[in-house]
Amino acid sequence: QVQLVESGGGLVQAGGSLRLSCAASGLTVRGNAMGWFRQAPGEEREFVAGIRWSSGTTRYADSVKGRFTISRDNAKSTVYLQMNSLKPEDTAVYYCAADVDRYRDYVLNVQWVYDYWGQGTQVSVSS
Repeated sequence: QVQLVESGGGLVQAGGSLRLSCAASGLTVRGNAMGWFRQAPGEEREFVAGIRWSSGTTRYADSVKGRFTISRDNAKSTVYLQMNSLKPEDTAVYYCAADVDRYRDYVLNVQWVYDYWGQGTQVSVSS
């Protein structure tokens, strides 16, 4: 059974930092990439960042470039999202997701290619 468990969310003031973690278990094949998405109240879920397991190639949404950094620890099957210079508009539930396609060699920013999802962790940024 595949499980993606996020942790590290919380309440922080604008300008502060948080580090999210996503531990993956039960993946018989690690696959292509892991992604972070977020969903604010009343909004659609949107791509934040993604990283390939093998090469470490990353991709970011324009809104977080220069502030967020995604990384992975292959030995622990864990992906991290370091979020700095947080803004109130970063407030959302953050989800990690796994793209298990072994034949894809790039990070996609669309939800439909991600096969498994975590339960989400709340990030709230106060002004």
